[in-house]
Amino acid sequence: GDILDDYLRTDGVWILIRNKQFYKTNNEKECAEKCEAERNFNCRAFLFTRKKLQCLTLAENAKMTVTFASADTDLYEKRIYLMQCKRGIGTDYRGTEAKTQRGIPCQKWAEKIPHKPKYTPETHPSAGLEENYCRNPDADESGPWCYTTDPAKKFDYCAIPECEDQVMHTGEGECMHCNGEDYHGEVSRTESGLECQRWDVQEPHMHGFIQKHYPEKDLKMNYCRNPDGELRPWCFTTNPNKRWEYCNIPRCTTPPAVSGLDSQCLSGRGEDYRGRIAITESGKACQHWNTQLPHKHGWIPDRYPCKGLEENYCRNPDGEKKPWCYTTNSSIRWEYCTIPPCDRTEQGIAGMNNVPVQAPVTEECYRGKGQSYRGTTSVTASGKKCQAWSSMFPHSHIKTPDRFPDADLRDNYCRNPDGDSSPWCFTTDPNTIWEYCNLKRCDDHTQE
Repeated sequence: GDILDDYLRTDGVWILIRNKQFYKTNNEKECAEKCEAERNFNCRAFLFTRKKLQCLTLAENAKMTVTFASADTDLYEKRIYLMQCKRGIGTDYRGTEAKTQRGIPCQKWAEKIPHKPKYTPETHPSAGLEENYCRNPDADESGPWCYTTDPAKKFDYCAIPECEDQVMHTGEGECMHCNGEDYHGEVSRTESGLECQRWDVQEPHMHGFIQKHYPEKDLKMNYCRNPDGELRPWCFTTNPNKRWEYCNIPRCTTPPAVSGLDSQCLSGRGEDYRGRIAITESGKACQHWNTQLPHKHGWIPDRYPCKGLEENYCRNPDGEKKPWCYTTNSSIRWEYCTIPPCDRTEQGIAGMNNVPVQAPVTEECYRGKGQSYRGTTSVTASGKKCQAWSSMFPHSHIKTPDRFPDADLRDNYCRNPDGDSSPWCFTTDPNTIWEYCNLKRCDDHTQE
């Protein structure tokens, strides 16, 4: 397979590193080859910057140090060093468990007290004998072990959980179609082997994905799910330092059942709309989904095979209130589209081109500080989508509808619950907690 398959990629991240090497490479594959060939230290990850074509091989990964946002940089971490579970007898286990199954701390592999070791980093350089981590350098059938710090007990085995053999679970329900929104299987570990947090608890991570708010999303137990239109099923993890991670669910070999997703008119939120309207409600032309100009975005057709992202047609891939598109106007990132409702007569649909753009019922401008604003704008001044007020993902906060009952904190609409200078919202961008909204102040001389 591809050399990059052995790495977990995270876009837009830089990590604080002490031990690194710089190389000039043309692409990520060449950088991965440098990491594999690194002899100055044990290469666990690499950073690749597209603009400079710079490759940094790293001794640390994101589990071991601090991360920062960095727009042009991608972090690739070796999956083997992220695994907290063992496959088979665990000869390739490179996790960080460092105590025995009875809770006794392990002796460092390079030390000779209290026990003189037979297996050392010098005698077995490819066995990953770092620090005092549990390893299996002699292919012991009972799995990873270590020398102990108890003088009376030379060595003991470690309690490393088995990785779920997800590739073997290819029965109905244990594989996914499309992006796994309909996955109802029972895989409950992430792709690096972390155990999933139960959906009905708020520790170690607070969140808004609660069963009663998402009754159709099957948020049972701690099973991997895709309630928010991500690339594939995921879960919050039980590791306090890793909020969430994707799960390794295999793709189904059988085609998905025919769902009738081919509506030419608007029903519900229009997630099944597959018509050819390609103009926004204010008359702007839509940007093609497979281009990144003028607006860079993540709705790439190849990544979302069942969302109908063809040409530049209006679609609703993310559960917005109705179909939308990015616009070809560089200063306006996206807008909703006007789609004829399905209960309209044939004559009405035929005359669609003459339908005027309806003005919103509520004012889309604010007065004073905007504490009375009750419109439905849900995008920030820089074009970011707003996070729902009842959600704790990606940002945990205290501005909830029950704490501010008079502030009308509905859905993800811009509001001003705390007397700020104008309406604002938390954003769905993990790197930007909040921003003011894309709203103008009403002209106070206009008639009410």
